[in-house]
Amino acid sequence: MESDQIDLEYENIKKFENIDVSLKVHAGAAGITIGNLLKLQVGSVIELDTLAGEHLKIYVNGVPIARGEIVIMGTTLGVRFTSIMEIEK
Repeated sequence: MESDQIDLEYENIKKFENIDVSLKVHAGAAGITIGNLLKLQVGSVIELDTLAGEHLKIYVNGVPIARGEIVIMGTTLGVRFTSIMEIEK
């Protein structure tokens, strides 16, 4: 690719820098019956299908883009990216 074309592509991408997107981290899922759902109370624990230590999927606008791990950032949680998925065109 020529330098002028790379510069033009970079300028086109920069136009989108301030668009908000939704970033979500998926910790896991579980199936549960309505009967068991109705029995839940404060302190109840539901086992998820994610293994302990397994990297979590990170989504942008519903599209998986990376995997990561939960980190504690003071009084809040964060996510550390551990791998970036190849985005399909």
